[in-house]
Amino acid sequence: MKTVLIAPLLIALSATALAGPSCQVPESQWMKEADFRKTVEAQGYQIKTFKLSKGRCYEIYGQDKDGRKVEIYFDPASAAVLERK
Repeated sequence: MKTVLIAPLLIALSATALAGPSCQVPESQWMKEADFRKTVEAQGYQIKTFKLSKGRCYEIYGQDKDGRKVEIYFDPASAAVLERK
């Protein structure tokens, strides 16, 4: 019986652990996508995929300046790195 009750809790916790950061910046303060791309590319990143994460942060998949694959979450207002995987 305990296993039945614990399993949903473990599933919920693992889903939370896989989620990226949450951004609480008002949309009116977000950097325009084109400006964001220029800023990030100037730092040496090559963007393969750009998207808005579930936590409302900018998220890219691509490569860093050394050619390593990256998944990075950015603050949409400042382009500061919040999390890198």
